[in-house]
Amino acid sequence: MILSVLFWVFLFILFYTYAGYALVLWFFVGLKKLFGKQKVLLENKDYEPEVCLFVTAFNEKDYIGQKVKNAFSLDYPKEKIQYLWITDGSNDGSPEVLEGIDQLEVHHQPERRGKMHAMNRGMKFVKAPVVIFSDSNTILGKDSIREIVDCFKDPKVGCVAGEKRIIQHDEEAAAGAGEGLYWKFESWIKRKDWELNSAVGAVGELFAVRTELFEDVETDTLLDDFIISLRIAQRGYKIAYAPNAYAEETASLNVKEELKRKVRIAAGGIQTIMRLKGLLNPFKNGLLSWQYFSHKVLRWAFAPPALFLLFIINLLLVISFNSWSASNFYVLVLYLQVLCYTAAALGWYFENKKVRMKVLFVPYYFVMINYASILGIIRYIKGQQSVNWEKSKRAG
Repeated sequence: MILSVLFWVFLFILFYTYAGYALVLWFFVGLKKLFGKQKVLLENKDYEPEVCLFVTAFNEKDYIGQKVKNAFSLDYPKEKIQYLWITDGSNDGSPEVLEGIDQLEVHHQPERRGKMHAMNRGMKFVKAPVVIFSDSNTILGKDSIREIVDCFKDPKVGCVAGEKRIIQHDEEAAAGAGEGLYWKFESWIKRKDWELNSAVGAVGELFAVRTELFEDVETDTLLDDFIISLRIAQRGYKIAYAPNAYAEETASLNVKEELKRKVRIAAGGIQTIMRLKGLLNPFKNGLLSWQYFSHKVLRWAFAPPALFLLFIINLLLVISFNSWSASNFYVLVLYLQVLCYTAAALGWYFENKKVRMKVLFVPYYFVMINYASILGIIRYIKGQQSVNWEKSKRAG
């Protein structure tokens, strides 16, 4: 009986996390479009505030040229953009290169104390009412600033989340194909979250906040984008989602590099849950609590262990029944799991052999990111995750 209960609990967690929540969102958004008020972009053609394009960079000399060129090409009055770079700890010559470029405001200190410390420090130099955070290795869409500013026409919006896009190639490795598919699905959910109520968090590649709403964040924070955006949402503001404001970057070089990145994100996810416990109170946060629990908490904390425990519980159940007939539901689920893990193992094998079999990329990537989440949870509990980001190598 206990095994059966655990089996159904774990199966429900996995189904709801990876499919059920998306279906429920789609249903409620559809109902809202039929019977409720749809979000309408407020008309205010004269709304063109000054903005600060804020970039924190640690030893990013190789990306400076393309990033600065991209920043100067964005469709927004140049005199209304403050180009701010914080290069704390960089020792590759990037501060000197940046300081030699007109229009850039560069602040540097030799000590490296982590990205969040650099952001807290850099915010004291922001002069504009809207600050747009972007990573140095990403390329922004030409209309990104205008798309973000349009969202801030609504006074209820305190943060705007841009879209992350992975540049993919036909010869893409498993990391690239899996990461690209993951972000397409994630972007769809973000869009539905916003259409229903509010997006749940933002990505560091591109997001913006009202400068007056920014509050210093603990310097040991691992996921600055989520903490900053969700704390603003916790204060009653909406996180808008602007899919046409996008940041492009190449995928991780390989699965090993993607694993390294996902482990850190998973550790940061658990840290975020611990620091935003109040966001789980539906009496105070309403619909946002359900969105946050369904979209983030389950995926960060519950689904990864449920995935691997389900296999063990399922195997014990089948053994206890002493029946291997496919007509038995438990046996059928076990066979499906074995098929999935076999495909993942083959994906791992062929990836190491440099053989591109895209049909195996999805199960391989799915198992890999959940394994990384387990490692991240363990790393957070042990307190072994450094606040300093170890950059993952990206595909060329």
